[in-house]
Amino acid sequence: MNDNQTSPIKVTVTGAAGNIAYSLLWRIGSGEVFGRDQRVDLTLSDIPSSMSVVEGVAMELNDSALHCVASVNLSDDPKTSFDGVQAAFLVGAKPRGKGESRADMLAANGKIFIDQGRAINEHAADDLRVVVVGNPANTNAYILNKAAPDVSSESITALMRLDHNRTLSMLANKFRTDGGDFGDVHSEEFQHVAVWGNHGDTQFPDLSYASARGTKLSEVLDQDWYVNDMIPRVAHRGAEIIEVRGKSSAASAASAAVDHMRDWYAGSNGKWVTAAVVSKGEYGVDPGLVFGMPVVGENGCLSVVEDLEISDFQRPRIDANIEALRAEAQLADELF
Repeated sequence: MNDNQTSPIKVTVTGAAGNIAYSLLWRIGSGEVFGRDQRVDLTLSDIPSSMSVVEGVAMELNDSALHCVASVNLSDDPKTSFDGVQAAFLVGAKPRGKGESRADMLAANGKIFIDQGRAINEHAADDLRVVVVGNPANTNAYILNKAAPDVSSESITALMRLDHNRTLSMLANKFRTDGGDFGDVHSEEFQHVAVWGNHGDTQFPDLSYASARGTKLSEVLDQDWYVNDMIPRVAHRGAEIIEVRGKSSAASAASAAVDHMRDWYAGSNGKWVTAAVVSKGEYGVDPGLVFGMPVVGENGCLSVVEDLEISDFQRPRIDANIEALRAEAQLADELF
């Protein structure tokens, strides 16, 4: 890093006392997101009752003397947390409690993301990039977008890279154990994979366009395994991890958030990745819904892959996600 470096990027991570943030912050500070030549001003944000834990996290960050960290700041006030923010990882959200309905969960998260959206609307930088990690991520991002009318909808996204990464990993494991003549394939070799829709049970990991080593996966992959095993397992992987580990996904969610923001900021080198973006009506999705789609990171933007032919196999699976997110959006609209 030289004396002519650019000014630090202002980065805010909410839910800073939690396990996802604990994995995420060190990776941001070591340069995995914005590059080893770019320093960051980190703001660790959480609710007042969690700030003593956040103070401990900040102490550890400072003690790590991370290469890319210019400063570490703490805040329990959205106005301060998002003052001049250029990149925000919105990790903090209220999970669904025992006996709560989905409407109850959305109402609780509505207050969080309405307040954050209004603060972002008033105080964020013009070159803002937001990824909502806290679940229900798609609808939390929908609420945030609605609460920040002066912020470009292209600045607001939700995390579905975890679903994308899970799809790649399951494919690699399948070929490793049952590749036949095609052989072992690493997860990085798969191209044109997408996950449509919602980070929830209806999500659709789509291999319709996917290939590896120049061969369409449809020519070498067991279709019955794909439809009846892989698709539902990707959708329920989070529950599977909770059952085995006793806790929800943390390090893998943080890793996916790193991938998401890095490819948005620096580009994906032409490779398709998955992000939930604010729909402009692509592929029959209601404008305004935050919907997982295949995107390419280029020129500092996430651009939806356009003009894909949608088959009779894909259409009802995409439509199921439209219906699910439409229903959540209707509940969210009642909060305003």
